Amino acid sequence: MKPLTFMVIAGEPSGDFLGAELVRQLRDEFTRRILAGTAGPEPPSVFFAPRFFGAGGPHMAAAGVELAFDLTLHAVVGVADVLKQYGTFRRLFGQLLQLAFARQPDAIICVDFSGFNRPFARAIRARLDRQRSPFANWYPRIIQYVSPQVWASRPWRARRMAQDLDLLLSIFPFEKEWFGRRVPRLRVEYVGHPIVDRHVSTPAGQGSSPPAGTSPDAAARVKHGNGLKPAGDGALSASDGKAARLPLVLLLPGSRVSELRQHVPLMLKTAGAIGADWPSTRFRMVLPDARLARLALEVAAAASRRLRYDRAAGLPSEFTADLGRFGLRTVEVRHGQLVEALHEATVAIASTGTVTMECAYFGMPAVAIYKTLWSNYQIARRLILVRHLSMPNILAGERIYPEFIQHAATPQNIAREALDLLENPERRDRMRVKLRQVIASLGPPGAGLRAARAVADLFLRRRTWVASGG
Repeated sequence: MKPLTFMVIAGEPSGDFLGAELVRQLRDEFTRRILAGTAGPEPPSVFFAPRFFGAGGPHMAAAGVELAFDLTLHAVVGVADVLKQYGTFRRLFGQLLQLAFARQPDAIICVDFSGFNRPFARAIRARLDRQRSPFANWYPRIIQYVSPQVWASRPWRARRMAQDLDLLLSIFPFEKEWFGRRVPRLRVEYVGHPIVDRHVSTPAGQGSSPPAGTSPDAAARVKHGNGLKPAGDGALSASDGKAARLPLVLLLPGSRVSELRQHVPLMLKTAGAIGADWPSTRFRMVLPDARLARLALEVAAAASRRLRYDRAAGLPSEFTADLGRFGLRTVEVRHGQLVEALHEATVAIASTGTVTMECAYFGMPAVAIYKTLWSNYQIARRLILVRHLSMPNILAGERIYPEFIQHAATPQNIAREALDLLENPERRDRMRVKLRQVIASLGPPGAGLRAARAVADLFLRRRTWVASGG
């Protein structure tokens, strides 16, 4: 007997995390089913547990996936960014295609990253069709975990997905019905959103407690810097030792290299504009991992006249940037500590994307922003069909989070909305109420388990796991 083998491909930090969660659930689910269906006094050995290989990042590696390379190092967005790295992507694509045909897994699980994974699924199917013969016995099931947002742009892609995929695992409640109306032959399973599993110990909406700005009098004292004195480097520090009570604004620039290059300078200038009006405000930039934190510092150094931190000493806990007319601004830097930051912060400025769902889960009032290369924007604005870009707004069908996209994403515009949120606790409370409704629509915990069961059903219901090759 041979164990089932799965090829798993994830190309972004969020997908790497999601892929790792699914791999753990799959291993547990297959082991549970095999144990439950085994006769005789001896349990099956670990030999019968499924095996995993492919491409992803550090989380998938830690989950036991044998990685050919770290694909998350190459995460990009937009046509222009893809073209810049076309040679790299073509080489990696070819390596994975060759690996798939060499090892012939029972299933290929594509986790998000649709710009890479959707063509990969098509290439697998096309090559198999060309090689079809009476002697060919490898025809893997192809599963897509997290649907490409075809409902937002180029809906005709759904027909191609129906040709290539055996199973689509959806994480948003409206998607199953959307696909059902257009391509009923595509098997779609709505499993729920993994964010509910990830933070199951923290009820949705329980993020930060309002800091010192929850009443008009307190807001005025904090806004005008009462109890503060200039630090030696021109930054502001709390003279009474109660910095944690001061408003904290999170800067969440995204998880792709191209996003950081656009968003870090914009967010620093926005911090400067906010600090000019509320000098006591603290700022904290949170990145998914240390590699992206280092890149953010490099981008900040290029955008600032003067950036104070010792590059040789490793990642600092904060840096001070000279932002010209926006003045000196000290920004804390963290990586991998988003939940803690969301519990502590008052307001966030976030890239539209996965992180806005994290903000929504913790009831974090936020301003959503996005900037990209001019060419990417010109292409996208002609293709996108939805009114909003941030997922909480799409799910709600209304503008909960203010959005500033491309030309509208200026430090002045973003700072104006952030300051209004800082100054208006009632507005923050109203926003939290709507965010709780959005998160409630995602359903109960158990998305990872439901996803694993849907994948397992492709095999164990047909009892093909015993004879499968690997």
